[in-house]
Amino acid sequence: MFITVRLPDGTTHRLEALEGWRVMEVIRDWGLPIKAECGGACACATCHVWVDEGWVGKLVPPTDEEMEMLDGAFQVDERSRLCCQLIMTPELDGLEVELAPESLTDAPEEPMAVGGRG
Repeated sequence: MFITVRLPDGTTHRLEALEGWRVMEVIRDWGLPIKAECGGACACATCHVWVDEGWVGKLVPPTDEEMEMLDGAFQVDERSRLCCQLIMTPELDGLEVELAPESLTDAPEEPMAVGGRG
């Protein structure tokens, strides 16, 4: 399975993803610059993404807890999700998201694995 992540600078990264992993974990473990300060506990909004319009209807609807966290994010719209709440399934193979600018770390990390970008 793969997800495509677009960064605010316009670059895109095609990342291999494993079933059952959170989209946030996939992005972080491939070394892309995502804050994800709470580590996936839905206790912040530092993994805010915009989901490609073609994928929004295929996602499990956000919980009240996720919507409450999104209230503290910037530039929230109907495509906004916390990627720590998106769990990879075969139905989400090919998912496309864009990382919101406020979710970027200051400096990119080194990738933990080779390949999968492009």
